[in-house]
Amino acid sequence: MIDNTLKEILTINNNTKTSNLSQPHSKLLIRNLGLKVFVHLIGLLPFIELLIRWQTNQLTVNPIQFIEQSLGLAAINLIIVGLAITPFITITGWKQPGRHRRTIGLYAALYVILHFLTFIGLDFGFDLNKLARQLFEKPFIIVGSLAALIVFALAVTSFKYWKRKLGKKWKILHRTIYFAALLAVIHYAWALKGSVSNLSGDVIRPIIYGFFVVFLLLMRITTIKNWVIAKRIKLLAGR
Repeated sequence: MIDNTLKEILTINNNTKTSNLSQPHSKLLIRNLGLKVFVHLIGLLPFIELLIRWQTNQLTVNPIQFIEQSLGLAAINLIIVGLAITPFITITGWKQPGRHRRTIGLYAALYVILHFLTFIGLDFGFDLNKLARQLFEKPFIIVGSLAALIVFALAVTSFKYWKRKLGKKWKILHRTIYFAALLAVIHYAWALKGSVSNLSGDVIRPIIYGFFVVFLLLMRITTIKNWVIAKRIKLLAGR
């Protein structure tokens, strides 16, 4: 009788401990799931917006140009979001977003491909001769194409197979995303037919994008990164 009672008490205590241990784990799983959903929502939002505009006849008087520009902007925005993940981790110390960097990058590559296909398909009807003539008249197409090739190459080599195969070269290759981001911003500013020197035309947004890319690049410099981490640790210790 006493032995049975003791066994019941021990079983209840063990169940209580297991329950207490599982609560933080459950919260972590919920938080991770929420972050994953949020990341996919960010990636799909531009596409959803285009679908809504298409269904409600809000693609402006030049729908092809609007779709093309929207897809290009979505690509640039997602490239910058992807670049911002590491500085965000440096500033906050929250490492979980780093697991979703590749997802953001793949969404960016998807919009780059859709932007390019819209350009050569809907705009030029896949007429390569006409496109070749435009390359000389509009050099910003060359800049944009180079940025697109880099992003596409990074998307293809983002899988574990290429990471193992390329070894140390993989990191060097994937750092070219900063070059691609700058090329994309130049392509965007040039396509708007404005002037950065005297701030004429619609160049404010490309300039802001450019500052963001440079800032995020600076945040990757080891000295600056270590200084930010030290300041964060000191700030948290003082609480």
